[in-house]
Parts: sequence; structure tokens; C-alpha cells
Amino acid sequence: MCAFGTLFILFFSTMGDGKNGPSEMPTFHADTAYQCIQKQVSFGPRVPNTQAHRLCGVYLQQQLTALGARVHVQHFQAQAFDGKSLALQNIIASFNPTCQKRILLAAHWDTRPVADKDEARPLQPIEGANDGASGVGVLLALAQVISKHPPAGIGVDIIFFDGEDYGPPPGTFTTDNETVYWCLGAQYWSLHPHLPGYKAAYGVLLDMVGARDATFYRERYSMYYAAGVVRKIWALAQQLGHGRYFIPQDSKGHMLDDHVFVNQVARIPMINIVDHGPGERSLFKAYHHTHRDNLTLIDKQTLQAVGETLLHMLYTASF
Repeated sequence: MCAFGTLFILFFSTMGDGKNGPSEMPTFHADTAYQCIQKQVSFGPRVPNTQAHRLCGVYLQQQLTALGARVHVQHFQAQAFDGKSLALQNIIASFNPTCQKRILLAAHWDTRPVADKDEARPLQPIEGANDGASGVGVLLALAQVISKHPPAGIGVDIIFFDGEDYGPPPGTFTTDNETVYWCLGAQYWSLHPHLPGYKAAYGVLLDMVGARDATFYRERYSMYYAAGVVRKIWALAQQLGHGRYFIPQDSKGHMLDDHVFVNQVARIPMINIVDHGPGERSLFKAYHHTHRDNLTLIDKQTLQAVGETLLHMLYTASF
């Protein structure tokens, strides 16, 4: 078991002596991430209460179990904005589960039930190659690296949140203004963590991280709750040559995403790496919640930039 001490985040330290972790930096493979995205999309839109959703959930559990992770699945029911009862599941994988020093990585694995920003077929679900599958694909590829080369001195938890994208279309009237119908899985987990009293030093959420020419501005909730983590990760990305993606500029819009509930309810400082524009009105890209969110949007260079940055974050972090 890892000894527990005072936690602080310090990047760019040494990697270890080869006894507790690799002596050389392992490699992130964007091809693996892309294949994982392809597999998710092959099931069809992963909308809760559908066969595609169920099959993809089984696939994710099998992949994580095969990598030797301790896998926990939270099954729960949640009411959607339209009154439907959704059968949801958060899928949690823990690597080095006995270590008390932990880093939390997350993405959502469900997809939007309607293409409400598309003039063509607006009532049909989207493939969600980027909005959902890309973050999961990067984390599955990263999990393969972690399983073979565990980072020294830390445990890593990967959570695939469900029910993130089943919110009301713009302008839809709801009678309960106090209820947030987005990010249902993150809301549930933040109130009911998979382990009582679970804590992590910090967390990183991935959302829409595979598009060609993606731009990751510093999202405002992330800067409010965990500015130090944001600055260190963006600086690391710059050092790795990924500055065209990780832009060291604050965006003007707040992004209601899974990390908000992890910060506010679970009290874990979590940031969001998410493709968006710098302005309040240009926050979301043109593909957002449209049928253009398909495999043609995905670019391996973007996947490499995100995955490689996270990998170096894990393997150069100390506490």
C-alpha cells in the first residue's frame, strides 16, 4: 500500500527508479484511441434505454476488466427532462486500487438523443463520435498504457459517466427550474461515490477531444475551482508541442459539464479539457449536437495531443 502524506501537485519531476514504475516514458497510441472510438460508434447512438447503449456498456466493462482494473458499475435510475425513467450506469475502473494517492480521469459515454442544432433530421440521435466517444477512446487507450506500465506512487481512477447529454433542447419548458437534467451520472456519483469517502488529489474531465483543429481554451469553471491544475497541464502541453490545441487563454463562457458537480458536490478539484471557442456566444463549435458529429470529424493528431499530455501528466506527477 502506498504511504499517505500531504498532497500537493508538482509536475515535471522525475519518473521513478524502475522499481515502482517505468524508467522511460511509455508511449500513447492515437491509433488505439481511434479504434476505441470506431467501436463505440459501431453500436449506433448510445442513448440510454436503447440496445446500442446496453451493448456499449458491456464493451466498456469488458475492456477495462481485461486490462486488470478493479471495475465497479453503478446502476441507477434517473428521471429525464421529458419524464422518462432512464436506466443509467456509471462505469468506474481503478488501477492500483490500494494506493491512497489518487488521480481521477473521466468522460461521458452516452450520446445526445436528438440533433437539436441540425436542420436535417433534428429529432434523430447523433453518432457522437466526438461528443462522448472521443473522451472515452482516449481514456481506454491511456488505460492500456497504465495497465502495462503503472505510474509510480499513485492510483488512477477512470469514470465513464452516463446520462450527460440527455438534457432539454434549447427553449424547452420544464416545470422544475431547480432540477438540472444534464450530467445525470456525474450528479449521482458525486452524491454516491463508488467508495465511501473517496477523494482524489485532482481530476481531469475529457469532453469533445477528438475533432480536427480542436481548440481547448481554459474553461471558466475549471479556472475557478482548479486554476493551478489548468495552468500546469496547459504548460505541459506547450512543452510537448501541442500549443495549437491547448490555448493559454481563458474562455468567456461557463461550461455546465460533469466536472461542475464533481467540484461542487464531491469537492474534488476537477478541470475540463473540452473543445470550444473563446467567446460567450461562440462557445460551442459548429458540429455540436448535429449529425456532423461522426467519424469524419475525428483526427488522430488531436487524439495524440490530448492523450500524450495526459500520459506525461500521470508519469511526471508527484505528491
